[in-house]
Amino acid sequence: MNAPLAFSVLSAAIAPFACGFVIAVALVWAVWMGIRVRRREPDPPRPAEQPKLPPSGPVREVREVREPDEVPKADDHHARLTPHELRGHGNMSTKRSENQKPRRWSRNSSGGFGSGGPGQT
Repeated sequence: MNAPLAFSVLSAAIAPFACGFVIAVALVWAVWMGIRVRRREPDPPRPAEQPKLPPSGPVREVREVREPDEVPKADDHHARLTPHELRGHGNMSTKRSENQKPRRWSRNSSGGFGSGGPGQT
């Protein structure tokens, strides 16, 4: 009866050491592979190779109000359109709005759901 107990105590002492050794070897291998991969990469660009601003200056952001295009109607009122029948293959396209004034919340509106306001009264 003592032999199985001695084997389990011995394996309980060796198993964590073996697992730790395997993990340490895996970490050393990963660092070594990382160094090899890094050596094959090109060097970072020198200051003279960095991107320059265009002669016209920095590019500015364009803000405009856009509205969705109308969804085409099916010929038969029982049929429905599939994505390949839509313009843009199902992607919603937009066009520039006639009114470029940005929409604001109504003065009498509470804002968003759960904002704590009384709502429209």
